[in-house]
Amino acid sequence: MFSDVRAVLFDLDGTLIDSAPDLGAAADKMRVDRGLPSLPLERYRPMAGAGARGMLGIAFGMTPDHPDYLDMREEFFSNYESCMTQRTSIFQDIPELIDQLMGRGLAWGVVTNKSMRFAGPLTKGMDLFVTAKAVIGGDTTPHAKPHPAPLFEAARQLGIEPARCIYVGDDERDVVAGHAAGMGTVAATYGYLGSEGDASKWGAHAHIGTPLELLPLLK
Repeated sequence: MFSDVRAVLFDLDGTLIDSAPDLGAAADKMRVDRGLPSLPLERYRPMAGAGARGMLGIAFGMTPDHPDYLDMREEFFSNYESCMTQRTSIFQDIPELIDQLMGRGLAWGVVTNKSMRFAGPLTKGMDLFVTAKAVIGGDTTPHAKPHPAPLFEAARQLGIEPARCIYVGDDERDVVAGHAAGMGTVAATYGYLGSEGDASKWGAHAHIGTPLELLPLLK
């Protein structure tokens, strides 16, 4: 259990929202546009938390050192920008979790590696985030996770000491960043990489298999 917590920070994709359908669709359109067969969503889903790198890796076996990667990434970004709210949904029980946190007087916010080009419009377009006290993107600070800088910035915007925040995410980098920021860390194993990888090896202070399992940890 965590004590003296005043704020809960969350990763976005795979923790609060299921954006895999739109991310996968953006990459799959690139395949179809090139005359390649469509891939099922379940091929894309495990790597949705890795953004363009993950989606292009599934769609084309492409890595960032490929000479065409930057052009392909921008095409993916354009596709995603045009569809990013069409199929994305909030994970079950997340609205109740947020209501419960706020009922306890806890602040909450988002720290994602998604650039604000996408994280800004996406969170502004969903009612869930109206009460978020901070939305930090991958380009809000000079460093993205697993560097702690984005988490420090979130704590600064909330006006709460990092040690009194916990960070919840579905990727090992979330746990690494949380530790580096001196925050309590929670691995969301219902998320993308949490469901595929061995989250027990990440070193998180706690693990949750559903969003509401977070609440008993805060007593």
